[in-house]
Amino acid sequence: MNGFVEILDRLYQMTAISNIIEQPSFILMYLIAFGLLYLGIVKKYEPLLLVPIAFGVLIANFPGGEMGVIQADSMGYVTLADGTRQIIWDMPLHEIAHEFGIMNYLYYALIKSGLLPPIIFMGVGALTDFGPMLRNLKLAIFGAAAQMGIFAVLIVSLLLGFTPQEAASLGIIGGADGPTAIFTTIKLAPHLLGPIAIAAYSYMALVPVIIPLVVKLLCTKKELTINMKEQDKLYPEKNEIKNMRAVKIIFPIAVTTIVAIFVPSAVPLVGMLMFGNLIKEIGSDTERLFQTASNGLMNAATIFLGLCVGATMTAEAFLNFQTLGIVVGGFCAFALSIASGICMVKIWNLFAKKKINPLVGATGLSAVPMASRVCNTISTKYDPKNHVLNYCMASNIAGVIGSAVAAGVLISFLG
Repeated sequence: MNGFVEILDRLYQMTAISNIIEQPSFILMYLIAFGLLYLGIVKKYEPLLLVPIAFGVLIANFPGGEMGVIQADSMGYVTLADGTRQIIWDMPLHEIAHEFGIMNYLYYALIKSGLLPPIIFMGVGALTDFGPMLRNLKLAIFGAAAQMGIFAVLIVSLLLGFTPQEAASLGIIGGADGPTAIFTTIKLAPHLLGPIAIAAYSYMALVPVIIPLVVKLLCTKKELTINMKEQDKLYPEKNEIKNMRAVKIIFPIAVTTIVAIFVPSAVPLVGMLMFGNLIKEIGSDTERLFQTASNGLMNAATIFLGLCVGATMTAEAFLNFQTLGIVVGGFCAFALSIASGICMVKIWNLFAKKKINPLVGATGLSAVPMASRVCNTISTKYDPKNHVLNYCMASNIAGVIGSAVAAGVLISFLG
């Protein structure tokens, strides 16, 4: 009988049940993971990002599974199983895998090294058509205006006691670009990478919720029914691009050169974005490169990025006041970026004859093309014939470049 009881006790100790009972915080993390999975699978909020992140959160919070990412402190130290402390960057990758599990191997090899964000930017470039922006180049100013949310939150964060590097990493969430947020945080505040990455990607996935909320608060029905096509007929453009293909090929080369001269620290992101776009626009001669960058390589990078980012969201790392402050601050940065673009459109309309729908300003952040699709849906609710997608894409694409340049500026000043 005693032997049977002992077997049952060992079976019980083998499970994670006792640890979960001792630390109910695990249950909260499971609920968060299930909630994110619901948003990704049922609500279809950016499932390519949210499903891997949510599943990463889930598997990271099972005691004994060794799938949670161990975050180093601000000095780079981690605690080993025997209680000793060691600088993580002095440890070879195979030792990291042995001590902390395979997820830490992937995290430190692919994320903390800064490898995946530029690769994803290359894929984004290969999937991006700069045509709408080049045809409506003046709308790019709203992509720049939307970056104001980054710097507003940076200033507020400094007042709240964050270091300049931490404040910059928090503010960059307002760019609504996960790879940019990760790349900036790696350079400036690597100890905050987990919560900042989670906040950035969560809010990107919640664009269909956040944009309508901000638009409803700031825009009137009259403004939202401004028909951009009718405005084009009333005030047609004087100069049209005749050879768009040539312009599309020259554009990524020119942008990379200009950015490299003035903001060299932005080249890893902007350069890879433009390279991906260049191999797309060249056509059949680089078709194989384009297919690899936009499909297999991009998909693999997205899978590993999502799982690793989710795995940083352990109960210990997430359930604290600093992390919750980052989540709240990230929301403010995100909302302020949307509001900044809308306000810039309102100012423009005060002085210009040709009016612009404020939804164009709302897409100045980098969540491409989801932000544009969301704003087009809002527009057609008020007027089924008022499609603003192409105009929104002009601002939206400019926001991608703007957020990468803003990140480069912050890294140059604070890195």
